[in-house]
Amino acid sequence: MFGIDGVWLIFIVIAIVAFTFAVTALKVVPQQSAWVIERLGKYHGTLQPGLNPVIPFIDRVAYKHSLKEVPLDTPSQVCITKDNTQLQVDGVLYFQVTDPQRASYGASNYILAITQLSQTTLRSVIGKLELDKTFEEREYINHSVVSAIDEAAMNWGVKVLRYEIKDITPPNAILHAMQQQITAEREKRALIASSEGRKQEQINIATGEREAEIARSEGEKFAQINIAQGEAGAVIAVAEATARAIQMVAETIRQPGGLEAVNLRVADRFVDAFSNLAKTNNTLIVPSNVADIAALVASALTVVRAQPAPK
Repeated sequence: MFGIDGVWLIFIVIAIVAFTFAVTALKVVPQQSAWVIERLGKYHGTLQPGLNPVIPFIDRVAYKHSLKEVPLDTPSQVCITKDNTQLQVDGVLYFQVTDPQRASYGASNYILAITQLSQTTLRSVIGKLELDKTFEEREYINHSVVSAIDEAAMNWGVKVLRYEIKDITPPNAILHAMQQQITAEREKRALIASSEGRKQEQINIATGEREAEIARSEGEKFAQINIAQGEAGAVIAVAEATARAIQMVAETIRQPGGLEAVNLRVADRFVDAFSNLAKTNNTLIVPSNVADIAALVASALTVVRAQPAPK
């Protein structure tokens, strides 16, 4: 009935149909991906990574979702703070699809939904803060935005991981005022540091002078003590030398001829003293009674004899 050409044609058609059936009946899902399958227009299941069989022409891949963490750049917007200051704020939102079925049917466009919600939440949070606090409370703002979005995004099969503010830009007038404030604060700190430096310098100088005075007074004290000790030692040495001299004179007097030597010495000293007295002026002094010299010598010898003999 069929020729050879007809047989080959039928064979080729069957092969093409079989190949097409095999291709459409097997689906290869990449890693960290999830494909949602609809059977005759109704949700049937979610294909996991790897090779998955489906019924051709009955099952179809309706949605393809990536299960990776996705950064979403939220558009810049104007926010008004509690003290009525306008700020230009933009940020980045990080989310991840956790439920492919809800992500497919929970919202028509979950990316647009979380973007809009992040913007409205950000305006609400910044509206509760004053201008200065918006720069200090970035962590609080990020946490508030994530908490508000994550609660609503559960119905969309999406998990909001974190939100980061990229930039906060106040108006030029506010920037100029802030710059003036920063300059004033820096000048204030510079003046305080300079005054503290001068204060510390004066304290150091006073402390140095006080320590120098103490050192000088201590030195003078030790010098006076050394002088006094030296003078005392000198007096003691003179006294000891005088005592030894007197003792030696007394011992000498007890020797034979000692009294005659004393008599001669006393008479000699008297004559020397009298002669020096006569030289003090132009007047010549002559003793009225020469016998007084002999009487004086006799008195001195009497005192010498009255001394007890050394033991």
